[in-house]
Amino acid sequence: MMKKQDLIKQLRKILAADAVLHEQEDLKPFECDGLSAYRELPLVVVLPETEQQVRDILLLCRREHVPVVARGAGTGLSGGALPLADGVLLSLSKFKRILSLDPVARIARVQPGVRNLAISEAAAPHGLYYAPDPSSQIACSIGGNVAENAGGVHCLKYGLTVHNLLKVRAYTMDGELLELGSEALDAAGYDLLALFTGSEGMLGVITEVTVKLLPKPELAQVVMAAFATVAEAGNAVGEIIAAGIIPAGLEMMDRLSIKAAEDFVHAGYPLDAEAILLCESDGTPEEVAEEVAKMQAILSRCGAISLRTSTGEPDRLRMWAGRKAAFPAVGRLSPDYYCMDGTIPRRELTRVLHSIEEFSKEYGLRVANVFHAGDGNLHPLILYDANQPGEFHRAEELGGKILELCVAVGGTITGEHGVGIEKINQMCAQFKETELQRFREVKEAFDPSGLLNPGKVIPTLHRCAEHGRMHVHHGQVPFSELPRF
Repeated sequence: MMKKQDLIKQLRKILAADAVLHEQEDLKPFECDGLSAYRELPLVVVLPETEQQVRDILLLCRREHVPVVARGAGTGLSGGALPLADGVLLSLSKFKRILSLDPVARIARVQPGVRNLAISEAAAPHGLYYAPDPSSQIACSIGGNVAENAGGVHCLKYGLTVHNLLKVRAYTMDGELLELGSEALDAAGYDLLALFTGSEGMLGVITEVTVKLLPKPELAQVVMAAFATVAEAGNAVGEIIAAGIIPAGLEMMDRLSIKAAEDFVHAGYPLDAEAILLCESDGTPEEVAEEVAKMQAILSRCGAISLRTSTGEPDRLRMWAGRKAAFPAVGRLSPDYYCMDGTIPRRELTRVLHSIEEFSKEYGLRVANVFHAGDGNLHPLILYDANQPGEFHRAEELGGKILELCVAVGGTITGEHGVGIEKINQMCAQFKETELQRFREVKEAFDPSGLLNPGKVIPTLHRCAEHGRMHVHHGQVPFSELPRF
């Protein structure tokens, strides 16, 4: 691999000097994504503005055998955008234009650096919006959403990112342009768009995304139900779904997260509840009235100690503001927290929450639970203090135990945050070696040199053999020593 100064010189032939960052103070903001427990300064950061520049950077790095990590807004929570000390961090932050918006076809063509919420803001004058709404939607970029297959509080009814995409343009490490999907309802051949979605920057670098837009519902209302026990709230979730109701959103928060969110946002959450459910209905006024009445009856029958229904749009948004601010709000309870992401069958909700409580006692660390109850996507927030020796190590162990429990009850180790570096050990718990080998073969088909986001997502044979005794601290192994495909 070429020396740093030689690499910088070559990159400056492609980009303006101020678009090639290499001084330590300039690299510092890029040392981690939203999972700040893992940090590493990249060798160089590049800020291209055109597809041609992206292609030229990839071709240069391929020729010189320099690894590349693509980065969006840096809001990811699995270390997926964690840089390599001997690699280039390719930031797509300057790709922030909405290229076209067709209200008749109900599609938008955008660059990967466009914020999630900005799409809905641009579509609003046409009565349209973009459905996936991760809690970080005011900051997260659509390219990152595609890379991680992001969801949000409304994914139960409207699906994840993969269900709201039509087409993606991306470049491979060899500089080949890929156009996956179609603006039509279907495209010939294998569904490579679905394969690419959630591939965490390991197959190509996204330069353009075409998304579906939906008509904004005439009305939306939220029913907030408080419960004296988490078990009753979990049972109510199952009863709502069993009744054939698919709410626009169905979220649960436990006592710890309720208090944190209420202190932070003042959303009107009941502080005497052990758990609350936020159940949203949307559609025509008649549809909403009927569905809300059915949900209220089910929630009362399941033991809700109080029910409150939003009285207007500001009230509804305030209720959701508490849930969407739950992650930063929990930061007020502890110097640090570790946000997990696993998915379980809904029927196992009560059992898994009980086990998490037992794990919390075993490890001596508090856990606040916030999750998409409707589709079983859990977000336990493990509170710890990194300044206390051994606490982060215990938080990692506790998190791994929760994820392996998710697998044991028939779930998965991630629902929307991705694997990144965080869950790479647990991939060995979820998949057999033959399955992992198929993943490696897909990676090799797109990236034979193994230079795109190496060391993430897919564990090596050695790592699986060591699973249970390893704790990943990225940056200790240089790219030259990472396994080749």
